[in-house]
Amino acid sequence: MATAAMRPLELQAKELVKSFGEQPVIRKISLDIARGEMVCVVGGSGSGKTVLMHMLAGLLATDAGRVWAADHSLPSAPLVDLATLDSDAIDRVRLHWAVVFQKNALFSGTVFDNIALLLREHHAMARPMDPPIDDDLVREKASMALTAVALNAADVIDKDRDALSGGMAKRVAIARAIAIDPALIFYDEPTTGLDPVISGHIHELIFSTHHAARSSGTARTSLIVTHDKELLRRLQPRVLMLHEGEIAFDGPYSAFQSQPTGPAHDYLQAMPVLHARR
Repeated sequence: MATAAMRPLELQAKELVKSFGEQPVIRKISLDIARGEMVCVVGGSGSGKTVLMHMLAGLLATDAGRVWAADHSLPSAPLVDLATLDSDAIDRVRLHWAVVFQKNALFSGTVFDNIALLLREHHAMARPMDPPIDDDLVREKASMALTAVALNAADVIDKDRDALSGGMAKRVAIARAIAIDPALIFYDEPTTGLDPVISGHIHELIFSTHHAARSSGTARTSLIVTHDKELLRRLQPRVLMLHEGEIAFDGPYSAFQSQPTGPAHDYLQAMPVLHARR
């Protein structure tokens, strides 16, 4: 298996800077994320985790520095500078991304409504000259996505959003994300508010989703913002820890959990409390 250093890049950032007013949040952060990597971004409250994720996703402008992302709509998925793209070009890049929000962001209506809307919009943007996607195909793809997240599609697909438990809603949010077969998935605190048993199921789901084969044959990349120590232990990702707006640790979980002193050690001890508060 190719190491991360041998794979093409999915995201690259150089000397990112972001402040809000006079408060610096991100201080000259540079990083490379290879295609197929699972990266967890951790750090105390106010360390810049979510801000960094939004900058990498092009949702938040940088004060300085640049972000490059793989454009999977082009042959060989070359890196493109997000700052140079117009809105249509950025949309083209984002067609291959999905986001699982902290509070799921399911809108009112049924499970099918939630997944179908994304599928229809994705089809319309990816193939603007084609007729709308067939309703039967939408339902088939939605059912496949629900099955992939270990839900009984026949039982769940027509349920109203408000009838879902917390664990089911999170699975539906992930099903909606993977229905478009994304190259890159952003997860924002995916186990916040869930009990340990349900969180364990979500850990397994994130792992299986990450490693599931894509239709293009390329590896999927996952970027996860989390305070969940058990998620790190079980998934063994690359850990990127922010401290005071800078990268305090970048490496495998095995090295992260064995830090004897310093910010990484202190944060690791505090993670269960921070996760419970969230």
